[in-house]
Amino acid sequence: MTELRLAATPPAATPADALVLSAHWRDDSLSLLPGSGLGAKERRRIAAAATALAAPGSVEPVRLPSPPGIESATVIVAVAGGDCDDEQVRRAVGAALRVAPAGCSAAVGAVGADRGRLRALAEGAALGAYRFNRYRSDAPPAPSRVTLALGVKPDAAARTVLREAAALADAVQLARDLVNTAPNDLPPEELAQVARDTFADTDVGVKVWTEAQLRRGGFGGLVGVGQGSANPPRLVRLRYRGPKATSHVALVGKGITFDSGGLSLKPAKAMEWMKADMGGAAAVLAAVKLAHDWKLPVNVTGWLAVAENMPSGKAQRPGDVITIRGGKTVEVLNTDAEGRLVLADALVEAAKGRPDQIIDIATLTGAQLVALGPRVAGAMGNDDNLRAAVVAAGESAGESLWPMPLPPELRPSLDSPVADLANIGDRNGGMLTAALFLQEFVPDGTAWVHLDIAGPAFNEGAASGYLPKGGTGFGVRTLAEHLRAVSQ
Repeated sequence: MTELRLAATPPAATPADALVLSAHWRDDSLSLLPGSGLGAKERRRIAAAATALAAPGSVEPVRLPSPPGIESATVIVAVAGGDCDDEQVRRAVGAALRVAPAGCSAAVGAVGADRGRLRALAEGAALGAYRFNRYRSDAPPAPSRVTLALGVKPDAAARTVLREAAALADAVQLARDLVNTAPNDLPPEELAQVARDTFADTDVGVKVWTEAQLRRGGFGGLVGVGQGSANPPRLVRLRYRGPKATSHVALVGKGITFDSGGLSLKPAKAMEWMKADMGGAAAVLAAVKLAHDWKLPVNVTGWLAVAENMPSGKAQRPGDVITIRGGKTVEVLNTDAEGRLVLADALVEAAKGRPDQIIDIATLTGAQLVALGPRVAGAMGNDDNLRAAVVAAGESAGESLWPMPLPPELRPSLDSPVADLANIGDRNGGMLTAALFLQEFVPDGTAWVHLDIAGPAFNEGAASGYLPKGGTGFGVRTLAEHLRAVSQ
């Protein structure tokens, strides 16, 4: 992971291979934002050189040879869009680190930055510096070090921002790495082992249910989805107890380590990124880690519902009736609607701990992509205040969520003539009917929100801002920011 540092030196005098300076468009020219620590003449010279190389209005970073008087060999102008708020700066600096020279050290201009802007600079740089190099022998290494050049001696507040930003980047990197890992290297037991290893030297408790224990416990969703695979399912519980905590939040993540669709087989093209179908579980694992690293005064129980959905002679069939933990029966009409089945088991078990609120997060439906596109997650639930709080946490963290309804008129489409309910309903509003299915497994009176992150969890397009191609780690920052708000 790229190291984050603070320095009292001005940006131009900070030893580094590259100097990152933030800018924005003013009329038809780039203008450096405060933070460079340079004189007016130097700012104008760098801005003019960047303007000459940039496409008008573009927010892509611009690399320049370093002018005299600057310690670094390269200057990267990070171009912020919109109104240059903290999120736009976070994206701009992330994009700059994404194109930084391989293995370089970088200094980021942060003179005069307040707490919010310093946080944006640190997070953007650390998130943009991410590289997934596990499988490529010729992959360029990530930047080795990022120094936030303050121009003054760092105070306690700045050191806290840096420490929290480093922990956040570490957690997001964990989630991204898990999503990017090839499915042959991350079967359910291996994901459970990652959870054990992550918290091996901490006071976070980890419990793993084996397939035999799941069968005995009546976890019909996990057993049914996983029975077609040679790699049996797992349920993982993570238990963090914060100092002087007065609230308890349960986080539930869908962990389908590969989704072929089962006997309701997906088209080949649709399977290419189905290693990402455990993005919700990865986000929960990373969010619990962040709650621990930030020492948040809130109790958090994380649940990872982990299985591999494969076709075989033992696979679940359309028409099967399974019994979810707690006794409700489900007619399985489509084995590719499997995420809601494993989540149902986990939601029932999570509710037994009597949390104040439950948030589940899942790459659940293609309908989410149709409704909201690849960057905006859907937020649904039975409590408008909790839903609004989670959406607000996402906005603060830099992740986009949109509140969606749970129309009661869609619920009858989940009725089954042979079981308590069916696992699919009307294809119109599929994201909403999936959430209505999950709601059946949340006790009355328990505040609950469901986040459908099917699109945002995996970037199939080009990298942009601090988002790489592939796994994005979406949801980690939203969940962590929400836990911080609850703890306060």
